[in-house]
Amino acid sequence: MDTDTYPPFTFDESPDSDTVVIDAPPPVEPPPAPPEAPAPRERRRPGYLAVAAVAAACALAGGVGGVYAGRELAPARTVTTIGNGDAAVPVQAAVPGSYVAVAAKVLPSVVSIDVTVNGGRGSGSGVVIRSDGYILTNNHVAGDATSLRVTFNDGTSATARLVGGDAASDLAVIKVDKTGLTAATLGRSANVKVGDNVLAVGSPLGLSGTVTAGIVSALNRPVNTTDRSTFGQSSVTTVIDAIQTDAAINPGNSGGALVDLAGQVIGINSAIATAGSTSGQAGNIGVGFAIPIDQAKSIATQLIETGHASRAQIGVSVGEATNADGTTRVVLQAVTAGGPADLAGLATGDTIIAIGDHQVTDADGLIAAVRAHAPGETVTVTYERGGSRHTASVKLTDAAAG
Repeated sequence: MDTDTYPPFTFDESPDSDTVVIDAPPPVEPPPAPPEAPAPRERRRPGYLAVAAVAAACALAGGVGGVYAGRELAPARTVTTIGNGDAAVPVQAAVPGSYVAVAAKVLPSVVSIDVTVNGGRGSGSGVVIRSDGYILTNNHVAGDATSLRVTFNDGTSATARLVGGDAASDLAVIKVDKTGLTAATLGRSANVKVGDNVLAVGSPLGLSGTVTAGIVSALNRPVNTTDRSTFGQSSVTTVIDAIQTDAAINPGNSGGALVDLAGQVIGINSAIATAGSTSGQAGNIGVGFAIPIDQAKSIATQLIETGHASRAQIGVSVGEATNADGTTRVVLQAVTAGGPADLAGLATGDTIIAIGDHQVTDADGLIAAVRAHAPGETVTVTYERGGSRHTASVKLTDAAAG
């Protein structure tokens, strides 16, 4: 049983030989030496990525229409010569923009997670966030596990226990009894821009230590990943305010790292969009989603300290209505008496336009925008009433408080 329907990331850095053995040709009369050319100036170019179709990938990622193509990172090489005397042959020069250094920095902090759930088995990925054994992953990877085993990039493994999980954010923290681990460097997702280059690191389809490259395709993308088969009859809706990327993400990448080119984790890979599946196994189509690390850090801290996490609420029930032009608007169907929205003056029938600078176009967008904040924060809500636009300052409360 595959418990990981949304892929995590890790990548395997394959060793590259810096030398090439070439059979020496028969001796020949050396040509006259050319005049010595001036030393070339160092020129910097944008990053280079060699793209190669992976023959076996279509079968591995089966279930989606279309052809799956893999990307192979171009390794950095030093300029050297091989041969005897005048028969020396130059080897490929260093590749500007190589991701080798980024991969080398991140790989020791990304793990594979083998999961047992009710007699079935699954796999996912995780990110070491503390050197004393704490690992961040997805709740849909570890939340219902009866046993967990973590394998590190160096091949060693250890059993793990669940510290705490949060279905609403789809985050969980597990712990191994090891110290001296290489903790990942956590960045700031608030600084991420559309178009930034990123790498996804994890164990897609059980292939540990896998690294894929892409860009940030969109920000603040509301994604509903509620899975009743995983969370049972829980009434908690899982909606993430996601970073969208075209870096290849597949089943098994869930819980892995989305990193920038400084090797800083900016998101936890959690979900993919698919074009449909006939085999029950989804695959990458270039639309993947990660939980922003700013939110993940806060949730992880709470899970470590208390075993559970709080989430913000605004105190409304919403519905969706269709405008004459076919667009959707979010309408307040009910406002909780004495709740945050009520105290701020919002009322039934108001149309929500934005939470802060997040535009709201559907119910999931409202949930994601609110949960991107912490209880106690004050947000600006833009809404329409009677054809006029207004704003209100709403102080969010903890959903656990009722």
